[in-house]
Amino acid sequence: MKEFAGKIAVITGGGTGMGRELARQLVAEGCNVAMCDVSADAMAETKRLCEVEKLPQGLRVTTHIADVSIEDQLLRFRDEIAEQQSTDRIHLLFNNAGIGGGGSLFTNSREQWERTFNICWGGVYYGVRTFLPMLVKADEGHIVNTSSVNGFWASIGPGVSHTAYSAAKFAVKGFTEALINDLRLNAPHVKCSVVMPGHIGTSIVSNSRKLQSGTGSERLSENEIAQTRVRLAAAGIDATAMSDEDVQGLAAERARSFREEAPMTAAAAARVILDGVKAGRWRILVGDDANRLDERVRQTPERAYDAEFYQSFAAEVGWRLG
Repeated sequence: MKEFAGKIAVITGGGTGMGRELARQLVAEGCNVAMCDVSADAMAETKRLCEVEKLPQGLRVTTHIADVSIEDQLLRFRDEIAEQQSTDRIHLLFNNAGIGGGGSLFTNSREQWERTFNICWGGVYYGVRTFLPMLVKADEGHIVNTSSVNGFWASIGPGVSHTAYSAAKFAVKGFTEALINDLRLNAPHVKCSVVMPGHIGTSIVSNSRKLQSGTGSERLSENEIAQTRVRLAAAGIDATAMSDEDVQGLAAERARSFREEAPMTAAAAARVILDGVKAGRWRILVGDDANRLDERVRQTPERAYDAEFYQSFAAEVGWRLG
């Protein structure tokens, strides 16, 4: 797919981060966009940004509330697109929605764990199932599934459990790679790509916490403060002398630094993804850190989960995660 003008793109998680930037850049190239998210306010801001400069006549940007882990909501999203975009086909599907959290089978609840897994993996699976018939009806189509560097390296450091997100992202990577041949055999005009970003400056840390807590509050609950203390202890940080307000401050700073001090912005990441689609690449690594980590894991896979492996890599690329 060499150009996006006149096409119709579906984006999950379009309210913030890479989803927002994908929408903005696609619209700038003359592509119609239908996005879903759980936050109407976030999507309204994405749409406003898309429309800052007057849209060409006939170009459509539509917003839809949907939790990608619930198939019925995605089916409703599909039906709304058919009506509001006046179409029975789409050309691009970006399964981008994702959250973190629920990293431990021991210190997190099963509900938290499955919430993360069901959004990050289930959202991709349901997304493909839901929109594949509309992609097949188009003259050309492309599925873009967002995995992560955690789709080939299941860690963010030895002091932090990271099982739910990593399991989901490994599933996305394997599913997309298997889909290459399934499409080639049954719908050769539809292609697919797996996207594996490194550290991208998004609000995933704060958004994930809000979604997991179900409150939408910027402040940690008592239970979240207790969990943060456990995480800090596992990372070798003595939090016993910290007040609850100190812990609140640390959490806020972690979310801020993840978003604002990342080595790559969400806008730059979206550009890499869209360029990868145009180039027909099935494997899109996003960020210098992603490329370096991929190389390191391939070189010494048996050492990938040693503490020294993470420490030397984090020092090399400037990661401060966990």
